[in-house]
Amino acid sequence: MSTKLRLIGALLISSALTAPGIAHAQSQTDPSPAATPPSGETVADPQPDSPAPNEPGPDQAGEEAIEISVPGGGNEIIVTGRRERNVARSSDQVVSVLGTAEIARTGEGNIAGALARVTGLSLVGNGFVYVRGLGDRYSLALLNGSPLPSPEPLKRVVPLDLFPTGVIASSLVQKSYSANFPGEFGGGVINLTTRATPDDPFLSIGFGVSGDTETTDQLGYTYYGSKTDWLGYDNGNRDVPPALQAYFDSRQLIGTDPVDSTAIARELVTSRNALVQRDYNTQPNFSASLSGGKTFAVGDADLGVIAAAGYSNKWLTKDIIQQASQSADLSSLERDFRQVSTDQRILVNGLLGVGLEAGDNRLRLTGVYIHDTVKKAALALGQKPAQNGTADFMQQRTAWYERQLFNTQAVAELKLTPDVSAELRAGYANTKRDAPGELFFEYVRTNAESDPFGQHFVNRLNNGNGGNGGVTYSALSEDLWSGGVDLTWRTLPTLSFTAGGAWSDTDRTSSRRDFLILAPNTFQGQPAIISAIGMLRPDLLLAPGIVDGIGITLVETDPGTPAFDAGLTIKAGYLKGNWAVGPVSIDAGVRYENAVQTTAPIQVFASVPPSVPGVTMEKSYWLPAATVTVDLGNAMQVRLNGSKTIARPQFRELIAQPYYDPDSNRPYRGNPLLVDSTLINGEARFEWYFAPEQRVSVAGFYKKIDRPIEAFVTGIDLLTSFANAPEAQLYGAEVEAIKYVPLDSIGGGFFTPRRLALIANYTYTKSELSVSPDDTVAVFGAASTIATDYFRDGAPLTGQSDHIVNLQLGLESTDRLSQQTILLSYASDRVVSRGLNGTPPQPDVIESPGVRLDFVWREGFDLLGTEVEAKFEARNILGRGHREFQEAGDNRIDINSYDLGTTLALSLGVKF
Repeated sequence: MSTKLRLIGALLISSALTAPGIAHAQSQTDPSPAATPPSGETVADPQPDSPAPNEPGPDQAGEEAIEISVPGGGNEIIVTGRRERNVARSSDQVVSVLGTAEIARTGEGNIAGALARVTGLSLVGNGFVYVRGLGDRYSLALLNGSPLPSPEPLKRVVPLDLFPTGVIASSLVQKSYSANFPGEFGGGVINLTTRATPDDPFLSIGFGVSGDTETTDQLGYTYYGSKTDWLGYDNGNRDVPPALQAYFDSRQLIGTDPVDSTAIARELVTSRNALVQRDYNTQPNFSASLSGGKTFAVGDADLGVIAAAGYSNKWLTKDIIQQASQSADLSSLERDFRQVSTDQRILVNGLLGVGLEAGDNRLRLTGVYIHDTVKKAALALGQKPAQNGTADFMQQRTAWYERQLFNTQAVAELKLTPDVSAELRAGYANTKRDAPGELFFEYVRTNAESDPFGQHFVNRLNNGNGGNGGVTYSALSEDLWSGGVDLTWRTLPTLSFTAGGAWSDTDRTSSRRDFLILAPNTFQGQPAIISAIGMLRPDLLLAPGIVDGIGITLVETDPGTPAFDAGLTIKAGYLKGNWAVGPVSIDAGVRYENAVQTTAPIQVFASVPPSVPGVTMEKSYWLPAATVTVDLGNAMQVRLNGSKTIARPQFRELIAQPYYDPDSNRPYRGNPLLVDSTLINGEARFEWYFAPEQRVSVAGFYKKIDRPIEAFVTGIDLLTSFANAPEAQLYGAEVEAIKYVPLDSIGGGFFTPRRLALIANYTYTKSELSVSPDDTVAVFGAASTIATDYFRDGAPLTGQSDHIVNLQLGLESTDRLSQQTILLSYASDRVVSRGLNGTPPQPDVIESPGVRLDFVWREGFDLLGTEVEAKFEARNILGRGHREFQEAGDNRIDINSYDLGTTLALSLGVKF
């Protein structure tokens, strides 16, 4: 089915990347037919226009209009019927852009997966994108040019797997710093632009189903929870029980104040939250989406409205090997467990955008809602050889993690005079994370002949000596207000200046109330009775009658730091200029940024003060940046970039509050003595745009980091904490190539409209810490300040792979939607956590991502006059699992390793 491509009044991309503005495709009637896939991207037919200078070849298939929202510069408008797709070429900075078509080609369901295909980017953990091997703290994420809060307790950066590709129109990755961006810029900035008001009215409906060989129709675990769990929302079953809420409100402390903790324990555990059930046939994943939009004429203005909603429900079962050692050579094990856990993840999202355009002036309002829930049930069986010999331990966990993001933004673009433009931005975002009633139980089978119950698993509820039980309630809420004003003056056709100011205020409140469930000492003296009762499953073991009869009590494990407030207020101003002198373009500026960062323990208990101090850090920086681009002719250019940037500690890293990460299975505690890191960045890059949409680029980069924040591991419980290492250096190189090969010369009707798509990139990165015997570090509560007690000279930065490879090999039609794409990715081993400190220290914990092979087939066709897109996906075809381990000589232990299956998915989209 054909449609009319309209392209009028597109904002000049290079101007948009230099200063605040939105590169937006408008409408111009084009009589050429084009297929419009249901996913919403516009695929244009080859245009009759002559090639641009230095662009050999008329092949314009696959051109699309990309909207990019970037803080920092004017909105000069040109009128054109076609747009050069190579935004990276016309930009004044080093950028990579994923438009709707590129995102759709990868077939990924969330933007984090799509970004992992970009040169120098890797996906680590749950949705955290690392740029050039630098950790998530060095990657800045923006939505439509405005900052985002995070729902993660351990992070101040938002995990990008929260964002479905259906609500994202494009993603820009800028790797060279420019003064219009916030100063926390280490590896790069990732700016997501939501879908904008449409040029043509549309309504799209999509459905999908998928499954993987390790989870679907296999044994998994679950628990009841509530009857609305499938929606991702609890119906009230997980609300804080009345007795516990009264305890919270009283500001009293169990054990210090007269609190009846038995009455609280009576209400905590039920069959709804503690009865783990086998699911022998885990059901397939499914998803649905709906989007629509239309533009209306309102007098002399155009009013556009777009709305989108989506829902997905996915299951993932992991059979995990979890081992731990305290010996330097890993010759003995402290823990050796096998855990099978099933996560049910439900994602609900919605977007509403309204745009008003009158002449050269625009107003855009955008609202985004994302609600992401994980329902977890896990059982583990293992030994603690160094502590309990031949005893077996069975552990059970049930949990419910709700994460929510609400973001609303307003952007006004004004053309004040032909040479002066302005942009005003305002935004409010809120994130929440709620984890009510995380339950943990441990049963022990002694295997001792002298124990009459030695062949049975028993939970005596005596703090790990013969069983254990605990419950945790945690909540996080973060508000982020932001605003900015930018003014651009084009004094000459080749010279412009931009001045801007930005303000943001982040306020986070986080609480974690952790309780240990204990049977009284008098009851421990009756082994036969307590063993018989201890054989009961958790909901019966802690039934109200037994709780009252035995006199089970609670102990609050962290009375010193149960809750805290944190804030970050940033005030910034910048001035930058862009000057083109013949073949040379200079983009240079400086940013002044003042920030006040605080963490303050909340006094939860009236009689017990917090046990750790608050932190207040106020720092100001001048952050210069310059990029020089030299046009060498024949579609070749060279870029040189230099800048200074910073990285701040994340909130939880600054407070000594314990926290257990259920994904990495590690305990954490912060360090109030952390300080900012500063980075000196340099890059040189050669680019050759030898044909439309096609290019080759080679780059080398270098970063020097003063006082990088790195993790270390200490203590018998292998606790992870943080400190400023003295110095680190990172350097590397990137190579990228995009080539399309027409296949019409092969002959035959099948090949005539098709082309071969070859997209490949490789990144080499090397990093190392610089630590000398005279260096010192500051660690709260530690006896040693010697840097070498915490960090090894020459050790790589955490999260950094030396080698990252991405390859896309595809066959695609140039006159309709038909794409068959093979996607291969490889990342070499990387450090995810330090080994235990000691003399000698343990080796680091290594993650081995290895090779991943995917296949995506997208096909568009006409069904009774309706546009339909069918998509088939085969993910992780090689069945590469997750491998996280330590090695010392011939000894190896698996810290967190499990198999991942091959995923098969089929989806159907219809566009009306």
